[in-house]
Amino acid sequence: MPRAGRCHDGRVTDDAAPLPSLDELLSTARVVALPLVTRFRGIDVREAMLFEGPEGWTEFSPFVEYDDDEASAWLAAAIDYGWNAPPPALRDRIPVNATVPAVDPDSVRAVLAMFPGCRTAKVKVASADGTLGADVARVRAVREALGPEGRIRVDANGGWNVDEAEHAIHALAPFDLEYVEQPCATIDQLAEIGLRIKYMGIPIAADESVRRAEDPLAVAEFSAADLLVIKAQPLGGIRRALRIIEQAGLPVVVSSALDTSVGLAMGAQLAASVPELDYDCGLGTASLLAADVTRDPLVPVDGSIAVRRVHPDPELLDRYAVDAERMDWWIERLGRVHAVLEATPVDRG
Repeated sequence: MPRAGRCHDGRVTDDAAPLPSLDELLSTARVVALPLVTRFRGIDVREAMLFEGPEGWTEFSPFVEYDDDEASAWLAAAIDYGWNAPPPALRDRIPVNATVPAVDPDSVRAVLAMFPGCRTAKVKVASADGTLGADVARVRAVREALGPEGRIRVDANGGWNVDEAEHAIHALAPFDLEYVEQPCATIDQLAEIGLRIKYMGIPIAADESVRRAEDPLAVAEFSAADLLVIKAQPLGGIRRALRIIEQAGLPVVVSSALDTSVGLAMGAQLAASVPELDYDCGLGTASLLAADVTRDPLVPVDGSIAVRRVHPDPELLDRYAVDAERMDWWIERLGRVHAVLEATPVDRG
């Protein structure tokens, strides 16, 4: 397998391994359905397909509503991690944040307790069935639990328009926000809200405008955000994500998409390879899973996770395996997405 390397200026330079055949992927494919501790992102169970490549186990887990074109980047990432040796690691542990779903304030301390040692919390706001008053109460509860030294970032997932975002950020600013993630949906809106609140000194982070954009660099080119949230699977893999980071020239937070520990290991490897990592990363989300595919999950210990490959436990793969109908659904999906990669290859190297 080709090995990832860097030029003297830090650029990732290697070539990707050839696209493995569909039969090769299916020969080890397993699909699991893992229950969550609390409802998150509108789901109670996270489904994921795992398979083993020459470099180890890897994960293909685009959300079920994503179409085949969008899912093709996720498959490219899985193949990159399973079939190509990773770039050199610059660190062996990754500091991570706690993730607080849209829970009531009385549940906040219990959620934070699932992330031992984490001094940064990302708080979900702007949920479709929520109110700004509930968001304020939740963020206040997090601030009270973390104390004045803790860092709080809020994530709106593009749920506000510009006027709503301005109003909400003013309401949340007293809790000393580290940044606001994806307050609005479009790049133009991000740029406008950034100008409106510039005097407040609260940075804007872009997530969906990077990972779900046709051009992930557009946010940086239009100065629409102060930092980028980078996820390995949606961006086509570790090495492609590193090139996006290099070209964007902005600070980054490496995050996850509610992955199993196998997928989180991919994210940790990406974070380990980023030259400058100034923010705690969103890679502690195994704590939101009520079950995992390994008996040694990548959950936070003293506020960080290790950089290592994860090997699924066969008994857990059997215990949480989907039924035959769902397995057929995933196999058919894999076949369609693999065909997309064959026809219009995602940049995998």
